[in-house]
Amino acid sequence: MTPRSIQQLVHALAITEGAGVTVHRTIGTPRLRHLDPFLLLDHFASNDPDDYIAGFPDHPHRGFITLTYMLDGHMEHRDSMGNRGDLRAGGIQWMKAASGVIHSEMPQQTDGLMRGFQLWINLPAGEKMSDPQYQEFSTERLPVVEHHGARVKIISGEYAGQRGPIHDPHTAVQYFDISLPPETAFTQRLDGSATAFVYSFEGSLQIGSTAVETHTLAVLGSGDEIAVSAGPQGARFILLSGRPLREPIVQYGPFVMNTEPEIRQAFDDYQHDRLVKKRARTVSE
Repeated sequence: MTPRSIQQLVHALAITEGAGVTVHRTIGTPRLRHLDPFLLLDHFASNDPDDYIAGFPDHPHRGFITLTYMLDGHMEHRDSMGNRGDLRAGGIQWMKAASGVIHSEMPQQTDGLMRGFQLWINLPAGEKMSDPQYQEFSTERLPVVEHHGARVKIISGEYAGQRGPIHDPHTAVQYFDISLPPETAFTQRLDGSATAFVYSFEGSLQIGSTAVETHTLAVLGSGDEIAVSAGPQGARFILLSGRPLREPIVQYGPFVMNTEPEIRQAFDDYQHDRLVKKRARTVSE
């Protein structure tokens, strides 16, 4: 086995989105524009409702997938096609925007807390204009494995014989939420051809000889294994990997296509009320 070392450390930037909501972004910034197949990673967290009460009003997407994971609180969702839902703590929503979705997301606190992640995953050229689709799963549908002190919640991919409910056939995304007690070690095999990263959001951890502090993303280099050690306060982090698409990425705001003419078409469709072409189908429990 060849352990992966850290290729780049990216500290989160505070970005204002929606109607004034502050998110902490690592992928999708000048420091790290894209990490094929990943386009954006936002970590949102607050115990002050004034930070997010305005939420994310109606906005369009085309050409990619959003994967939202709520840690605390909940997120009310609705779109222009009549779909609506309420993503609760511990749950996930996989939204394949594809040919077009216009939706809103309104975060709400529970017991004073509101935390979560939103990840954007690219779609291959042949899928960008396919029909939109939702997958929504509550926390009860996400397997949790406890092994040698580590607690691994599986959103997508497989760990210790358990598999998460989300499957992306194009990028084979693996997504784990991992908690480690102080000074505990954790190892996991990774596809040697996959892009992989770790984002630390509680405590601190170490990969090789390099420390990864809270709110920091570590891009991993080549290899087929990751070895992590928690710091003296323990650690909680997400581990993601995915098969790169190796296609041109042309992004303008909420539209991610392969060429400039496709971006211009997306804007024209949005301006003339043609963006949403077909109602999304929802797959859930």
